Amino acid sequence: MSSNLLKGKRGIIFGALDEQSIAWHVAEKCVAHGASITLTNAPVAMRFGKIFDLGKSLNAEVIPADATLLEDLENLLTKSMEATGGKIDFILHSIGMSLNVRKGKSYTDLNYDFMQKTFDISSISFHKLMQSAMKLDAVNDGGSILALTYIAAQRIFPDYSEMAEAKALLESFARSFGYHYGVSKKVRVNTISQSPTMTTAGSGIKGFKEFFDYADKMSPLGNASADACADYCVAMFSDLTRSVTMQNLFHDGGFSSMGMSPALINS
Repeated sequence: MSSNLLKGKRGIIFGALDEQSIAWHVAEKCVAHGASITLTNAPVAMRFGKIFDLGKSLNAEVIPADATLLEDLENLLTKSMEATGGKIDFILHSIGMSLNVRKGKSYTDLNYDFMQKTFDISSISFHKLMQSAMKLDAVNDGGSILALTYIAAQRIFPDYSEMAEAKALLESFARSFGYHYGVSKKVRVNTISQSPTMTTAGSGIKGFKEFFDYADKMSPLGNASADACADYCVAMFSDLTRSVTMQNLFHDGGFSSMGMSPALINS
């Protein structure tokens, strides 16, 4: 069901790999609510995913971009404005990757070259994106920029490794750049801290299924689904949230406010 919350708006969605991706759901919901979008992902990721199928179904141009490269981001922004017919109204940054996690490196025995790549891909890319957009004046006044994050930025989840620091940095960039973008263009910048979600990336983390079940029992509303997260993103992209900026918004069924749940004690 659509209420045309984004009618006439233009957006860019990063990170739609396959049907499990939160970004995939966001893209579908944005178009259903009347938006015109472009899709992007790293060229290497495109070879393994289904982003071109999604682009075809949504009539959305797919523009490859390595989010760590300024020239790729500038090309993405320029081509997205051409493809959608004007300046951009909203952007979703849904990017995260740790080579240390992928290779099973312990947090106390990290490869620092891998760590630099983790920060560049998962966090610094967000600053590069916003800096490029501001220099190109690519985002309309009152636009909305979101990045997806996780509560490990504030609390300890040992198997999340240095992605915890990456998410903390991501959230800091949202606050700091949110100030500057708000003053100059009334653009809103926020992060959404989502429940553990059965995405391709998330399910690759050690012990993820057990933790998913734990969080589901701990949360009064249960884990928030990828589809529900997409609804929240649509609300944040819409004019209904035009005074919300520089916030880390928990979308986790109440998990972030819990200490202990009887559902766990009695299970």
